[in-house]
Amino acid sequence: MPSPFEQQPRESNKAFAAFSLYLSLGPERSIEECARKLLKSSRLLRRWAQKFDWSGRLAAHGAHLALVEREAIEAAARGKAAEWANREQKLRETEWEMHEAAIAAAKRGLKAYMEREKVYANLADIARMLEIASKLGRLATGLGDGDQRNGDDLPSVRVEVTVALEKIYGVAAPPANEPAPTIIDVEEVKP
Repeated sequence: MPSPFEQQPRESNKAFAAFSLYLSLGPERSIEECARKLLKSSRLLRRWAQKFDWSGRLAAHGAHLALVEREAIEAAARGKAAEWANREQKLRETEWEMHEAAIAAAKRGLKAYMEREKVYANLADIARMLEIASKLGRLATGLGDGDQRNGDDLPSVRVEVTVALEKIYGVAAPPANEPAPTIIDVEEVKP
C-alpha cells in the first residue's frame, strides 16, 4: 500500500494537489475552504476525499507527526540524560578527590597530635575531618551519605580515637554507652 503522503494509484495530479492543499490547511481545514481556494466544486472534492481516503490519510499524517514529535522529545531526553550522567560522574570524581584530601589532612593532623607537635587541630577536629571524608567517600562511591546508620555514627573514627588515647594515656577510652572511669591523681613517693 502506498504511503498516505504520496499520490495514490489512479489519483490524478489535480486530485493529489487538492489533498495536499486540504492537508496544509491545518486544524481548521474543510472541504469547502479547500474547494474555494482551488476554485473547484465542493461536491467534486468530496468525491475525491471519499475515493482516495482523505480522512484515513489525514489520520496517518497526524499519527506520523505525533511519532516524529515523540521521537524528538525522546532524543532530547536521552541527550539530557547523558549530560546529567556526565555531570554526576564529574561530581563523584570531585567528591572522591575531596575525600582523599580530607583523609590525608586527618592523617597528618592525627600524626602531629600523636607526636605532640604544635597542632591547631584537636581530636574532635580530626574526628570531624574523618567524618567529612567518610561522607564524601560514600557519596563518591554511590553508597549514600551514611545518615541512615543506627547507633554509633562513626565506628571507624571511634576506633582510631580509642587507639590514640591508649597510646597517649595507656588506658582505653570507655565505650560510648558507659560512664568515664574516675581519674585519681597520684604522686610518686621516693623512698
